[in-house]
Amino acid sequence: MSTKRNILIIIIGCLFFGGVMGWLVRGGGGKHPDREHTHIDEDGVEYTCSMHPQIRQNEPGQCPLCGMALTPASQKKTDSSPYVLEMSPEAVALSNVMTTQVKSGETGSKVQLSGKIQPNEKRIKSLTANFSGRIDALFVSFTGEEVRKGQKLATLYSPELVNAQKELLETAKIKERQPSLYRAAKEKLRLWNISEEQIAAIEAKGEVRTQFDIYADVSGVVTGRNVAVGDFINRGSVLFEIIDLNQVWVVLDAYESDLSALKRGDSLTFQVAAYPGKEYKATITYIDPILNVGTRTVAIRAEAPNPGLQLKPEMFVSATIQTRADQEKGLLIPKSAVLWTGPRAVVYVQVGDKNAPAFEMREVILGNRVGDNYLLESGLRDGEEVVSNGLFSIDAAAQLSGNYSMMSQAKVKSLEVPEAFSNQLTQLVIHYTEIKDALVKSDAQAVNSHLSKTMSALEKVDMGLLEGQAHDTWMALLRPMKSSMDDLGKTMEIEEQRKHFEVLSNQVIEAVEYFGITGDAVYRQYCPMAFRDNGAYWLSFEKEVRNPYFGDQMLTCGEVKEVYSAGQRVMAREENSRAKTHAH
Repeated sequence: MSTKRNILIIIIGCLFFGGVMGWLVRGGGGKHPDREHTHIDEDGVEYTCSMHPQIRQNEPGQCPLCGMALTPASQKKTDSSPYVLEMSPEAVALSNVMTTQVKSGETGSKVQLSGKIQPNEKRIKSLTANFSGRIDALFVSFTGEEVRKGQKLATLYSPELVNAQKELLETAKIKERQPSLYRAAKEKLRLWNISEEQIAAIEAKGEVRTQFDIYADVSGVVTGRNVAVGDFINRGSVLFEIIDLNQVWVVLDAYESDLSALKRGDSLTFQVAAYPGKEYKATITYIDPILNVGTRTVAIRAEAPNPGLQLKPEMFVSATIQTRADQEKGLLIPKSAVLWTGPRAVVYVQVGDKNAPAFEMREVILGNRVGDNYLLESGLRDGEEVVSNGLFSIDAAAQLSGNYSMMSQAKVKSLEVPEAFSNQLTQLVIHYTEIKDALVKSDAQAVNSHLSKTMSALEKVDMGLLEGQAHDTWMALLRPMKSSMDDLGKTMEIEEQRKHFEVLSNQVIEAVEYFGITGDAVYRQYCPMAFRDNGAYWLSFEKEVRNPYFGDQMLTCGEVKEVYSAGQRVMAREENSRAKTHAH
């Protein structure tokens, strides 16, 4: 019994310790669904599912929940701005991100359209019978045959014409006594399109002709042969249809957005696939007054010469229209770089470098569309790089990272004010930057001198130009600006001046963001080491950093945080770090 008891104790002990070990291996027995599909590599490059953002792994693949292809996610953000998305170089490459430089150029007033060659309807001729009769002979055997003006097309036997000739010959015998009857007989033949020469020949021979020939009165291509030999026709019956293709129509489809740039008389060039590299010219002669509700297009018609009949009806054409609208100069961005969010347009601007890619979402104001580009009114500067391919991948990554995106944007901070007010504010900023330059040189006397000009510029800002919210906002900024200027003028000690200048800078920056400037762009710059590492901002018209808080001691300490251009709308930030004035 003792032996059996010992064996039982050993078995129970083994089971107990085995259970404990299994519990420890399973991590306490709890389930961790979030960890089951999370695999992040050491470099921080992740791939995620746009439908299930909790799915993340360190290599491309498919989502285990829905089967969609995983897309590169952004790295953990190191920038506090919700507008800037940082990505790894690998994620940028896999998303096929490409950028295009914003450049100055002319609108060019060119519109690209497509369409077809069509016959010129004004040059279509229907050859009709002037008298009834029977077709005795045809000299045009098939449609598509080219004919020349005056060429014989058919021979017709007409009993009516025979009788009319007999009347002519009989009245010719008594024309001295009955001239009116003679004239009436000749007029009857003329109405049947019998020429004076033919009438004179009948009289001269004194014989009745039983057959009359029908001649082409235009040159062209026979597109319709409606009779055969032996057919009896009535007067007015259409025998042939002839088209003169020495001039054709180019019929194009223009979208509503293109109509404002098109006018009658505009010239165009076009190409057809049959003759690669060869250009033809035409002139717009007609714009359809009615919009096609099915295609939302309007037919544009141009006339083009067709030497050698190279242009065939129904050929597809690709046309470039050179309009006569006034050409504009400005910055151009490709339409592929623009995301539309209702009435607003946003772009992603490259703000990083090759090794640390970063893209800033920025709202822009666009002008007219010019081919594959838009004319830019504000929001970007010449030389900046905008994302023109892979745009939706970046926007999706921004959304998954909690950044502002096309689907979630901050409110616009800028207010609508008269341009005259922005001009006055710009003059204030110009004198403010003169104080900044004096602080860069650590010249306390010059600071005091430029301060008086700045205070004078502030007095000239006319608050009467503002209404409603804009007026209230300016009044809220005006008193603290005056107060900080007064404090700045009470000291000639350079370090004290710098403290008061930092407070003034915060208020001037607020004014610029709310009301905007005119003329050159102004840069919001930041030094993280100012005032015992509390950091401080200032404005400058030069991109190159010249630190007013340290002067020659740390002249280039700082960086550009934002650029304010004329007409640009500024978006509100989640946290306004400069709203907190530091206790120095």
